[in-house]
Amino acid sequence: MTVKNCCITLLLIAGAGAAHAGTPGSLASGYAAEAARSVPGFTPSAERGQAFFSRRRDVSPTMSSCAACHSEQPTDEGRHVVTNKRIAPLSPVTNPDRFTSSAKVEKWFRRNCQEVVGRECVAAEKADFIQFVSKGITK
Repeated sequence: MTVKNCCITLLLIAGAGAAHAGTPGSLASGYAAEAARSVPGFTPSAERGQAFFSRRRDVSPTMSSCAACHSEQPTDEGRHVVTNKRIAPLSPVTNPDRFTSSAKVEKWFRRNCQEVVGRECVAAEKADFIQFVSKGITK
């Protein structure tokens, strides 16, 4: 392997790790940047995120909102309404492991948005959601 190829390989490996780790702020910023491509000047809103989190939908009779499983307070523990399994708090304020892996975040957005919203969530919704849960308290 040449020195040039070695450096390129190391950059690719380092970049791959960076794509999977982050902070709630960096993930929200990435979604906000993606949203701004379609909505110039987009800024994440905790208020819109809270409305999205609390909104009741008719997609599933048991999972009518994010709060149905995650509790009204993102700082509190939740319970899955079907399996009754414990769900750790959503908020990185009380659960620092939340929103640190882009792969996990995408997995759960994809799954939960389909089940609750009935479609994939758009980047603006994801940015607003992370902004909201990062604040921690809804009252």
